[in-house]
Formats: sequence, C-alpha cells, structure tokens
Amino acid sequence: MGHLLVIESWVGAMSALLPRAIREDGHRFTFLTRDLHHYLRATPPGEVHPLLAADNVVTAETNDPAGLAAHVARLHAALRFDGVLTSCDYYLHTAAEVAAHLGLPGPDPAAVRRACRKDLAREAMRRAGLPGPAFAVTGGWADTLAAAERLGFPLVVKPVDLCAGMYVRAVADPAQLRSAYDALAGFAVNARRQPRVPLVLLEELLTGPEVSVETVTRDGVTTVVGVTDKSLAGTSAFVESGHMFPADLPATAARAAADTAVAALAAVGLTHGVTHTELRLTPAGPRVVEINPRPAGNQITELVRRVTGIDLPMAYARLALGEHPDTTPVDTGVRSAAIAFLLPPRAGTVDAVTGTDRLTGDPSVVDWAVRPPGHRTGDASSNNSYLGHVMTVDTEGSGARARAEAHVAALDVRYADELAGTAA
Repeated sequence: MGHLLVIESWVGAMSALLPRAIREDGHRFTFLTRDLHHYLRATPPGEVHPLLAADNVVTAETNDPAGLAAHVARLHAALRFDGVLTSCDYYLHTAAEVAAHLGLPGPDPAAVRRACRKDLAREAMRRAGLPGPAFAVTGGWADTLAAAERLGFPLVVKPVDLCAGMYVRAVADPAQLRSAYDALAGFAVNARRQPRVPLVLLEELLTGPEVSVETVTRDGVTTVVGVTDKSLAGTSAFVESGHMFPADLPATAARAAADTAVAALAAVGLTHGVTHTELRLTPAGPRVVEINPRPAGNQITELVRRVTGIDLPMAYARLALGEHPDTTPVDTGVRSAAIAFLLPPRAGTVDAVTGTDRLTGDPSVVDWAVRPPGHRTGDASSNNSYLGHVMTVDTEGSGARARAEAHVAALDVRYADELAGTAA
C-alpha cells in the first residue's frame, strides 16, 4: 500500500475521481490545503467531501512553495509519503517541486512550469520547430496593441497562467482587444489567491475542429490512450459545451493529432505523467492549443474509462508512486461515450432546472446532475459556468454525442426573477 500526498485539488469531477482511484488501487492519501472551507463550500449539506475523507487532512500555506517544501519534509519524516500529486493546475508546479525535494517520483518541475505557462509552452514548441499559430507575448496596453497590429486581426487574447478558458477571447479589432485586455488586467490574482503573471498572449486565430489527446508518459515513453473531440459554445469565448471519446475522426486525422501532441510533450520536456493536450485540426494540419500536464477534467477521464477500461486518474496515482500504470484497453462493450454541459442562458438565481424526468428513462444515460435551486450563476463565460451535465454511452457506434446534446437541449433553466414577473 502506497501513501500519497495530495496538495490541493480542483473541486469539480477530479476532486472525487482521484480519491476514488487512489482508494480502489489499494492506496491511502493525506490531503494538504491552505483553505478547508474552499472544499467544504463545494460539498452538499450532510455529505463529506472525498478529499476531506483522507487518512490525514493537513492545513498549510500552499501558496508559499519554498516554505511548503520544508513543511512537507517535516511531515514526511512522520508520515512517510511515497508520492506527491495534485489535480489543480495552479499547484502542478508546486507538487512537482515538493516531489523532487523529497526525492520521490515525478515530472521535472521546470518542464511542468513550461507546460502550464502558455507563453513558455509556445516558445518551447517554436524552438522545437513545431508548426503553430503566430503569437506575441506582451506587457502593457501599448505593447499589446502594437503586437496585435503586427500580427493582424482576428486574434485570440489569452492570460498566460489561468485555466478553464477564463478570459480567453477572440477579438476582431482594437476595440474588442481593449475590452479583453482591460477585463484581464482587472483580474490580479487567480481563484487560489496567487498573484498572476501580468502578461498577455496574443495568438493567430486557429480554425477547425478542436480535440484533445490523452496520454500517459513514463521514462520518456508516451502512450497515446486516445483522442477526444469537443464542442465549443459562443463566438468570442471558448467555453467547452461537451466532449465525446473517441473522437469521430478518420484514422489519419486522429494519428496526426496524436503525433503532434507527443511532439509537444517532448518540446516542453515532459517525460513523466498523464497529460491532456488540446489541439485544433486546422486546414494546414493539427496545431497545439495548450498542454495540460494532468488528467483531463470535465469527466473526460470517465468517458475514456467507459470505452477502454483505462483509468487515467489511477494511472496518474501509480506514476506518482513510481509504478507502471496499465494502459491496455479492454472491450467494455461501449463504442462511444459523451458528456454535454448545460450552460446558463444568462446571469441570475436559478429556481429550477426542468426536464430531468426524461433522463431516468433512457438506458444510454449513465450520469447526470443539475444545480440546485438558489444557485447563483453568471453568464456562460468559462468552463466554470456549468449548470449541469448529461453523460451518455452508445454500444453500437459514435452516437453518444448526439444523445447527450439532445438531452441537454431538452432541459430548461427557470430563474427566480421570472416567478416574480421581472425577467428581462
């Protein structure tokens, strides 16, 4: 039995899937966080958050990497950890540094930093000769405007260090660029109270379907588990509205996407870990959007598991322990699995999500959830905005995506102000 140290986590699907995988594989874990209330707030009344059911729950300042490494070394002397990991992007570099400090298995911290910082990843891929969008890294409005005019509109504006599509915007002219720049400049710290890097990444707008490649890498050898497709909502934002595994692609396109993802991992120096690499299948070929050195979110790992039997959160935990994860697919009887997300039509307080009665009668629906009454939502500006999801499987072909999307389309969001007759 191994003992894992989990440093922080997202509070979405992976906050349950990773603890489940650790326990099912016969291991135990200690959870370390700077803010217990962050996880308590995400727990329904009367339930225990899976992370807070750890063998040990420890609080420490996780936003101080140097101090944390020394603190964990003292814990290690008493508790004896066999591996360190996190599912939260904002702590991937920290977890890699702590593992290295303790002499435990893990990726190169410098490679993790390059992968997580969108500007550093772009520069690394350019140095490696990978084709990609024209881009510029800027600081300050005058610099940003000048670079945009040099590159030419339309462009994509990105923060270099945020996740879930936050503040990623397509802009068609200087006015839209200024609006996107000002919105990002006003967001000085991320959701975990870490100071942001005040840089802007401008990129040529890529066109074509978006996919992700799910991989497992050990000792520099990368296994491609498969390619996932994704649906995007909105015109200026890049909100993910659904996914299907495997992507319904010709074999040559899937292979080209996989090869590009593997080359991207080599470019940033990732030789260890489970990785979720997003790409656009442009008319000129696959182009990397971003590299995420951790298992995919949005329950993509569950889609993979239902189709192939490969448990990516479990593989992630085994790699952290220095073990060889099993990446051999098995015939589960499922040919495709998909998830579709319910996006808020507008900001407001949700009174009810109706139409869920249809879900219980469809055997292809394997999971669903909606937000409870009283949930306050903003607009659909990032992947943090979801009001629910429906997951479906197809045992015959690639029909799971259409089924999931049809079920979500039949759901209706009712707002509290509509009951009062004050809806806009």
